[in-house]
Amino acid sequence: NKMDSPILEPSLYTVKAVLILDNDGDRLYAKYYDDTYPTVKEQKAFEKNIFNKTHRTDSEIALLEGLTVVYKSNIDLFFYVIGSSHENELMLMAVLNCLFDSLSQMLRKNVERRALLENMEGLFLAVDEIVDGGVILESDPQQVVHRVALRGDDVPLTEQTVTQVLQSAKEQIKWSLLR
Repeated sequence: NKMDSPILEPSLYTVKAVLILDNDGDRLYAKYYDDTYPTVKEQKAFEKNIFNKTHRTDSEIALLEGLTVVYKSNIDLFFYVIGSSHENELMLMAVLNCLFDSLSQMLRKNVERRALLENMEGLFLAVDEIVDGGVILESDPQQVVHRVALRGDDVPLTEQTVTQVLQSAKEQIKWSLLR
């Protein structure tokens, strides 16, 4: 009977989570694409576990809690892409490298905690360009950076408008106080 075959069908839903932790293992960014870890408490316990298992090693791949974890560290950041145990680590690695290279371009090679925290919006946009709902969409950092820039172009406009509104409000308050 074919139904009993243990061979798993290939799935488009490759990525279970994308995580960025700082050098204390604390979460800077986490996006989970399924409910393997349904609560924040469970997610943070998992994050502590992978950090403890990986932050002192030089390898790039770990099997943990029945999952494949690929990772990379830079200065004070640890990047993780997590897939199921039968997932192709090359696919996960492509996601990891794409994310890292995209951020490296966006942060002008300054891939460290402070620069990342100042550019969280870019990070959110980049991850959304690379993975959507666990499905890998893009592995070319040039494309990711280009699309983030296009989407980011909308941002200064709204920021500018808010700034202008605040500025004119300040002016009005100032004038009303001077009357």
